Amino acid sequence: MQALVLHGINQPLAYEQVPTPQPAAGQVQVQLHAAALNHRDVWIQQGQYAGLKFPIVLGSDGAGTVTALGEGVDAELLHQAVLINPGQDWGTNPAAQGRDFQILGLPQDGTFAEYVCVPATAVHAKPAHLSFEQAAALPLGGVTAYRAAFTRAQIQPDERVLISGVGGGVALLALQMAVAIGAEVWVTSSSADKIAQAVELGARGGISYNTEKWPSALTKQAGGGFHVIIDSAAGPGFNNLIDAAEPGGRIVFYGATQGDVPELAARKVFWKQLSLLGSTMGTKQDFAAMVRLFEQHKLVPVVDETFPLAKGEQALRRMEKGLQFGKLVLKIKA
Repeated sequence: MQALVLHGINQPLAYEQVPTPQPAAGQVQVQLHAAALNHRDVWIQQGQYAGLKFPIVLGSDGAGTVTALGEGVDAELLHQAVLINPGQDWGTNPAAQGRDFQILGLPQDGTFAEYVCVPATAVHAKPAHLSFEQAAALPLGGVTAYRAAFTRAQIQPDERVLISGVGGGVALLALQMAVAIGAEVWVTSSSADKIAQAVELGARGGISYNTEKWPSALTKQAGGGFHVIIDSAAGPGFNNLIDAAEPGGRIVFYGATQGDVPELAARKVFWKQLSLLGSTMGTKQDFAAMVRLFEQHKLVPVVDETFPLAKGEQALRRMEKGLQFGKLVLKIKA
């Protein structure tokens, strides 16, 4: 089969022929129609990820058709159109992943290939209203957004929600789901165009996080502070989120792309009775609930651009530059 293979740190993805994987007991083989990129793929390529191994087929997101079954797998799965839950071996504690937790695409070969083998428990029926490209854009970002927004922050209808750095896949999926359940969503971005596009998806408005004293300006515009704030940046700007939060509010963050918070405004946190919540990926239950929500509301993930599999390196460079609004997808099978 053809696959995109990473042979070392800062090496370009090589489009080459590799052996087609065969399903072990309890696994299914999926012929992939589409795969989607995540920042995780860029960080692995740059060597900024634990447990590096080479060569490796990257890719955590994928959708396709089940083409072979391992021993003990229900025969009804054969030929089903599916999307793949990239989180494996979460463990028995729903509150946090266990030591054996893994994400598809490292250490196990991932979805930037014509075929992939995964546990049968990791495949879910593709929502009928989604194309394979749209379905491939959903798994990792969707489960991350769902757990952050609902399992951890427990967003309720009519609450004011702020999503920072809108434009990335997780932030947009969180925006779509929060709007769908009736929350009032606002956004930040450095791009006026991305804010305008977020408004088209249902956001009430937004502001550039480069604006001086933006929390006071945005809370005035929104009519109050935010009950829930969803963030992936952390870093020096985190204290602005504390200023933007409503007393008793919840700030949930699933990443730290700007690094650790250098000096946390701890006094403001306890005086405002705020909850700071960390979140990573999600359980099988989170994933199933996320898929149900997309099916119930007929939500469609935002796809920024689609590339052929052979152009995966080009897609990674677009992601690295942060140019996208939504997910970058690789089309594998017509």
